[in-house]
Amino acid sequence: MKIYKTIASVLGIGYVGKGGGTIAALLYCIIWLLLPAAYTDSVWQMVITIFIIVAGIICGNEVDAVWGKDSSKVVIDEVAGMAIALLFVPHKLAYAFIALVLFRFFDIVKPLGIKYLEKWPGGWGVMADDILAGIYALIFIQLLLQIQYFL
Repeated sequence: MKIYKTIASVLGIGYVGKGGGTIAALLYCIIWLLLPAAYTDSVWQMVITIFIIVAGIICGNEVDAVWGKDSSKVVIDEVAGMAIALLFVPHKLAYAFIALVLFRFFDIVKPLGIKYLEKWPGGWGVMADDILAGIYALIFIQLLLQIQYFL
């Protein structure tokens, strides 16, 4: 059980309480920025993102029984959403910042069906809302990149 708690809380970040999700998302941004661009512009980022999602679903299922439904201690979902928001995004600080702001906006406000996904059971419910928030952030960033391309 300890390994599931460690992964779900992203090495204990989830225990900080309020703001843990933002800290976890920010940590992923920092790691993403420190990775060589080859790992963020390629299939490797997809592999990493899928691994985080699968780990989050598995760990979410396990800790849900102990910590309760979608506990604030679980922040791997924020890491997964942030990883999605940064898919296919140029490897630059400005884009990481925009992705972080957009992802946290969608994750906190929960528009466009995001709130509904929290009702799903177990690890799927823990992860699904953040996955969709990450997808919305990614779509918005890609639209910004297309607009920038045409200007």
